[in-house]
Amino acid sequence: MKAAVLDGIGSKFEVREVELDKPKSGELLVKVAASGLCASDLNAVDGKRKLVPFPAVIGHEAAGVVVEVGPDVTGVAVGDHVIMSIVPSCGTCEYCASGRPNYCATAGNAMSVGGLFDGTSRLSHNGEKLNHFLTVASFAEYVVVPASGAVVIPKEMPLDRAALISCAVLTGYGAVMNTAKVKPGSTVAVFGCGGVGLNIVQGARMAGATTIIAVDVTQEKLDLAKKVGATHVINGATSDPVAQVKQICGGVDYAFEALGRESTIQQAWGTVGVDGTLILVGLMKNGATITLDAGPFVNEQSIKGCYFGSANLRKDVPALVKSYLNGDLFLDELISERISLEGLNSAFDRLRAGEGARNVLVFD
Repeated sequence: MKAAVLDGIGSKFEVREVELDKPKSGELLVKVAASGLCASDLNAVDGKRKLVPFPAVIGHEAAGVVVEVGPDVTGVAVGDHVIMSIVPSCGTCEYCASGRPNYCATAGNAMSVGGLFDGTSRLSHNGEKLNHFLTVASFAEYVVVPASGAVVIPKEMPLDRAALISCAVLTGYGAVMNTAKVKPGSTVAVFGCGGVGLNIVQGARMAGATTIIAVDVTQEKLDLAKKVGATHVINGATSDPVAQVKQICGGVDYAFEALGRESTIQQAWGTVGVDGTLILVGLMKNGATITLDAGPFVNEQSIKGCYFGSANLRKDVPALVKSYLNGDLFLDELISERISLEGLNSAFDRLRAGEGARNVLVFD
C-alpha cells in the first residue's frame, strides 16, 4: 500500500510502498477514507513534542471502512464505517478502571514506542520497522488500529467530515462540555480559531453560552468563527484582545486557549472574570513553562488543563455524528482544502503559516 513516511524531525514526507501486517487480537484493518491535518501532526513533524520514534507514518484524525476484523473483536463488522481515535483503551489499567480511558496507560506505552497495544508495529518498509503515530498512522491507504479506538458510525455520515470528529471536534467540543462544563448563559472567550478553536466556539454555542468571543490574528478564521457561533470577534493583530473582551463583558466565565503559546495564555488569563476559569487546550512544547499574573487568584479564578477534551468515545462520537446529521454541528465549513498524499508537504507549510481551518487528506 501507499503511505507517507517521515524519516525524522524536519524531514519531508515521502510517499512509499510499505508493508502492513494483518490485524492481531483486538485489532482492525481499516481502509482510510480521510485524515485531517492536525497541529499534533505538525508538532511531531517539527519536533515541538516528542510523540513518536522515527521513521514513522504520521496522521491520527481519521475515518474509514473496516475491511478485516482481528480475533477477539466484537461489535464491529467488515463494511462498517468507523471513526478512529488516538484514545483507544485497554479497559483494565488503573486509568480505564477509574473511568478515565483517555489516559489509558497501555495506549500511552504503545504510543511511546510507535507500536500498538502489544508494543510492536504492523508497518514496515523493505523489511525495516516503521512506527505508528498515536496508534493510528493514517497518512496511508490502510491502517491497523486497536478496535477500542474505533467507533462505528452511520453510513450516511460523510467520511471526510467524520474524520474531523476524530480529533479537532472531540477536543474542542469536549473542552467545553466535558472539561469546563460550560453552563447555559455563560460568557466565553476563545483564543485561537484553528481546527480546535473553531470547535470550542461551536461547542460553546451548543452548550448555550450567550456571549462567545473569538480571538485570532487572521480575519478569514474570525469570519469562520462567526459562522459557527461566535457572537463577537477580535483581531489580535490590530487590537488589544484583553481590553476588547473587558469592554464587551467585563470578564468571561470561561477562557479557552487553543494555541499552546505563552503569550496567548497570558492574554486569555487576563480576560477571566471573578470565579472564572482558564482552560488550556493547546499543547505547549515539551518542557515549556509559563509565567502568569498571580493577582487574579484572589478573585477565585482558576486554571484547568485539558487533554483531548476529556472525551468519552462511546458517548461523545455518536452524539456529535447525530448533531451533524441534524444540522447543529457545522463540519462542511471547516474543511479548507482536500488533498492527496503527494500534497502533504505543501499542506503542512500552510498549516505552519496558520492558513485555513482544516486540510483533509482524502483517498478515492
